[in-house]
Amino acid sequence: MTNGELYNVIFNRKSVRRFDMTPLGQEKLDQLKTFMQGVKRLDEGIKTEFSIQSGNEVSSIFAIKAPHYISFYSEKKEGYLINAGFIMQQIDLYLSANQLGSCWLGAAKPNKSVPQGRDGFEYVIMLAFGNPSEPVHRTGIEQFKRNSLSEITSIKGAEQLLEPVRLAPSAANTQAWYFSGDAQEIIVSRKKLNIIKAQLYGRMNIIDIGIALCHLWLSAEQQGKAVEFDLSGGPAPEGHEYMAKVRLRDL
Repeated sequence: MTNGELYNVIFNRKSVRRFDMTPLGQEKLDQLKTFMQGVKRLDEGIKTEFSIQSGNEVSSIFAIKAPHYISFYSEKKEGYLINAGFIMQQIDLYLSANQLGSCWLGAAKPNKSVPQGRDGFEYVIMLAFGNPSEPVHRTGIEQFKRNSLSEITSIKGAEQLLEPVRLAPSAANTQAWYFSGDAQEIIVSRKKLNIIKAQLYGRMNIIDIGIALCHLWLSAEQQGKAVEFDLSGGPAPEGHEYMAKVRLRDL
């Protein structure tokens, strides 16, 4: 699976919530495992681990019923939630590109039959996946319910770069990201939330930033740009919290 194929599926990817409960064949699962082993990471210094689980190993009244789930585990280090979103969105796009449905599950977790931590790693997030029993793709951009570019960025002349980022999924479609700076050095921040929304979506919105950065990386690569991510601190626009700096240069 090439990065170009992952990029192309951004424009028709959707969350699938109804699945054929027939398990996938071992060959498809093995191909998925091979892909997961080779995903790009925002921070190679953060150790991570995946686990593919069946439906009877997942606990949540909100969990989508699917034949398979991917649980993501991570060392709890600075930037680990953004790193999780960046990694898992590559897997989400891989599944969609292979005509498999997937859905992010923010409220689900492995049940008591599965360790909540693995080798000292913390459980972070889960994807449901399998053969869909509904259309796996959107038929056009108009089916995305997303904010306009003018609502998520102050950067001029970067429409082609940021359009795929605008289409990224987020928890409850909150779209908490904002992009400022310029097309060579982008400041990525997230909207500050009130107390109630922070309790509901604060953690997930950090993962969402990682999802957006995944789309930004793939988009930049398609335009012949190399990307450098800086997760250290920095300034952010009023009403926002700094998340990352993204530097772009010609390949």
